[in-house]
Amino acid sequence: MGRKFDPTTKVKRGPGRKARKQKGAETELTKLLVDEDEPKKLSSRARKRAVKRAQGATAHTEEKQPKKGFSDDNSEWLTPAKRKRKIDHSEGDEDSDSQWEEEEDDDDEVEDIEEGEKEQVEADDDDDDDDDDDMVDDYGAMEDSSEGEEQEEAGSDGEELLPIERAARKQKKRQEAAEQESEDEDDDDEEEEEEEDEKMDDDEEEEEEEEDTVQANIDHMDRFKLPNAKEREKEGLLPLDLQSIHQRIKDNVDVLSHFSEKREEGRERAEYLSLLKSDLCTYYSYNDFLMSNLMELFPLAELIDFLEANEVQRPVTIRTNTLKTRRRDLAQALINRGVNLDPLGKWSKVGLVIFDSSVPIGATPEYLAGHYMLQGASSLLPVMALSPQEGESVLDMSAAPGGKTTYMAQLMRNTGVIVANDASAERLKSVVGNIHRLGITNTIICNYDGRQFPKVMGGFDRVLLDAPCSGTGVISKDPAVKTSKDNSDILRSAHLQKELILAAIDSVNADSQTGGYLVYCTCSITVEENEWVVDYALKKRNVKLVPTGLDFGKEGFTRFKERRFHPSLKLSRRFYPHSHNMDGFFVAKLKKFSNTIPTAPAEENENASKTETPATSEDKNSKPESKQQSKGCAIP
Repeated sequence: MGRKFDPTTKVKRGPGRKARKQKGAETELTKLLVDEDEPKKLSSRARKRAVKRAQGATAHTEEKQPKKGFSDDNSEWLTPAKRKRKIDHSEGDEDSDSQWEEEEDDDDEVEDIEEGEKEQVEADDDDDDDDDDDMVDDYGAMEDSSEGEEQEEAGSDGEELLPIERAARKQKKRQEAAEQESEDEDDDDEEEEEEEDEKMDDDEEEEEEEEDTVQANIDHMDRFKLPNAKEREKEGLLPLDLQSIHQRIKDNVDVLSHFSEKREEGRERAEYLSLLKSDLCTYYSYNDFLMSNLMELFPLAELIDFLEANEVQRPVTIRTNTLKTRRRDLAQALINRGVNLDPLGKWSKVGLVIFDSSVPIGATPEYLAGHYMLQGASSLLPVMALSPQEGESVLDMSAAPGGKTTYMAQLMRNTGVIVANDASAERLKSVVGNIHRLGITNTIICNYDGRQFPKVMGGFDRVLLDAPCSGTGVISKDPAVKTSKDNSDILRSAHLQKELILAAIDSVNADSQTGGYLVYCTCSITVEENEWVVDYALKKRNVKLVPTGLDFGKEGFTRFKERRFHPSLKLSRRFYPHSHNMDGFFVAKLKKFSNTIPTAPAEENENASKTETPATSEDKNSKPESKQQSKGCAIP
């Protein structure tokens, strides 16, 4: 935007800078005097814009048409007003920088205003056209409705209708037409639904027939069949396929559970049981005797759960020593050392179960200080059943390794006297260590054969007998039990337990004011070592079974195979790994009501001596070695 040079016009150069600042009156007067006859000069841009305005005005007048749509006198003030401004050009003809800049600014403003007016005019024209086409009155009726309809409506009523009345009539006609269409559609839908229902019924009948045939084929294919003798021989030659054996166990159990429906014709139940026993022995690595014993003890479905539970280790549990700390403080201390634990259960106030630990549980400072004892959950049960009181005299006939002994001392608050006896001098070393570590001061340790203990001392208020057993309840800790035990081992253990329970009863004082109780427990689940032994004691001594005080556990057997036991044996309690997540255990609590020993008739003694088993004679001949045999089997 430089200054335009006009060579024809000669600009008279004035005086210097100071002279321009101090202009005379004649110079200022010439600026005020304007020649009215002389036309105003326009710049080139201003001239171009003026031409465009003239062309736009002519085009607008040609395109403008008469408007319609406003029937009243409001068209004048409803039409948008057009803004037009007159442009005042500079009067001076001086060729100065300020004059050129003002002129250019004015030109830009004028151009913007003119373009805005042009767009506004075009928009107004478009709006007017749209209003003419689609104008809707306040009542929703179109103004451009056909004149024929208006004439018909006016003719029918004899007078011109208002817009709202016309709209109402149109709405009514539309509703009538819609109702007519809906009625027609309903009739068509009903006919279609009837046809579809007929088709659906036919399809369902066909599908049911197909499903019946398919199900019959599946049942025929999936029905379990017993393998023949030749197939069994082939299996013996081929390598073991544990997956197929496991599947066959499931199918066999299913058939035996619904034997009348799923059995194979001509096959007896004994054949299925024989196959199941051999498969279980192969899959879980049990010997034939122990598996037969377990199959008689549990229903088939529960047997599988028991065998599976024996393949998994029981959770690690600890018992808080309340003589030195509280369970809450101990738990917090172990948590701070990175141990993940929880309370053992509502039935125990001192037990904690350990899930995982970043430190060895048997070597923490708390363990060395005697704040807790590593002890199985099942080992807490017989002490809870015995419930020793403060100031009493208590005998633990098979004390090693000392878990139950220290728990009794804890409940007695280090009062009274506890005699901890065990037939193994080697195992008593662990009892001594635990007693010193846990701070027990009311315990005497002795090493005698439990069967001869009444000759040493007696008159105890309470006696705890954790008898040595076959260990069939702790298979998860000692898998060797699966194959190492047979019938002679069970009978030998049962005979030793009968002798020990009679000695324990003789050690109890029936006249005790607070006691007179005996708790018999084993870590075995066989009936020969539990109910059979207690039933024998009920017949031989003046004792009776009383409730154990334990809120959970399964009742003891009152009948097993051909044997019948005393009805009160249902007061005893059985614990299983698959039911209670602890080692298999048996607990029975007896109350001695007389110190006299009943004498049996001579005939019964003779019959008892005749029916004595070989295992019994072996035990009698090996009395000097009884110290090595009467080891307590309870896991601390």
